[in-house]
This record gives sequence, C-alpha cells and structure tokens, in this order.
Amino acid sequence: MKQVISNADQKMNKIINALTKEYASVRAGRANPAVLDKITVSYWGADTPINQLAAVSVTEARTLTIQPWDGSLCRPIEKAIQASDIGINPQSDGRTIRLTFPPLTEERRRLLTKDISKMAEESKVAIRSIRRDAMDKIKALKKSNSITEDDQKNGEKNLQDITDKKCKEIDSICAAKVKEIMSI
Repeated sequence: MKQVISNADQKMNKIINALTKEYASVRAGRANPAVLDKITVSYWGADTPINQLAAVSVTEARTLTIQPWDGSLCRPIEKAIQASDIGINPQSDGRTIRLTFPPLTEERRRLLTKDISKMAEESKVAIRSIRRDAMDKIKALKKSNSITEDDQKNGEKNLQDITDKKCKEIDSICAAKVKEIMSI
C-alpha cells in the first residue's frame, strides 16, 4: 500500500512540475527564453528546438537575443518564430535575432489570467484522477485481503491529505503567476 501512495505522490509531483514549465512559457510582458521552448526548426532533417541551435539570452527586460551557432540558421529560426503562436515579429541583422516583447494591455492580462487559472484547474483534475486510481488500488488490496480495513482507511486518509496538499500547492503557484502578470 505504501508503494501505491508513493507512486501517486510521484505522479502528482510530475503534474506540478509540468504546470510550472507551462507557466514559464506563458508570455507575461517580460522576456523569458522559455517562450521559445515549443518552437522547433528543421535542421539536417530533424526538428530541433531553438535553444539547441542558438544562444538565447535576455539582454533587456523585454528583449530576447538569439545568436545561432550556424549563421545559415538565422532565416529558418526567424521563419519558425513568425509561424509560431507567440505573436512577436523577430528583427534580424543577419547574425542576431531580437525579439522585443510589447507591454501587455489590461485586456490581454485578463485573458492570460483566465488561461493560467484554466491550466491550474486542469492540473488539479489530473491530480484527483491519480488519487482516484490509487484509491481503487487500495480497495483492490483490501478486497484481496492483502491489507486490513484499518490499513485501507489510513491509506485513503493519507492519500487524501497528499491530494489536498498538492492542490493547495497548485493554487499558490497559480496565484503567484496571476500576481506576476497583473503587476507588470
């Protein structure tokens, strides 16, 4: 039974880590290299992330600079950024690409906070799904007489406590991201 609870806890931690990564890629008015994580460029027949083809750095609060290691990649990287959904037009001098992030409007901030809240809710649903699966496994252990009824009750309570803790953690991560976006 401890193994079931431990596995559920690990899966819940993975969901929280995925949510944190997802939040890092949300464009919040500041330059953040994580917004480029999902953008790939075809390089020698393979789709390769930009951060593996170039040095990406934050030069100013709202400016990202991309310096490809291979000069011939400047144009393909530029096209990939234009084709993506980040909504920023790159400026290139042939060797370096600059992305200037415009300040967010109030309406855009509100939309971003809705998206962030939706992501948090989806993560909490996934955590509850993990709890449900673990509860089913604990009940199956009880049915096969591998554990006692007291062990089952303790395991279910323990699992519920872990679930509540993870949901509160998601809420606090969400609140911090909303505060960051609304304060820009």
